[in-house]
Amino acid sequence: MIGKEGAALRINVLAAALYSGMTVEDVYRLDLGYAPPFAPAWDPILIAANRARKGA
Repeated sequence: MIGKEGAALRINVLAAALYSGMTVEDVYRLDLGYAPPFAPAWDPILIAANRARKGA
């Protein structure tokens, strides 16, 4: 894995989503932890899922 701090946690979320057979819509609706200043309000996983469901 290559990435900034937190990359491993995001990979874990996506691995669990794949294992569970989640759809893009399911991933978009995940309620991921938010703890300022450690995590953004919109996690990059949710941003990517939102773009994927819009076909962007």
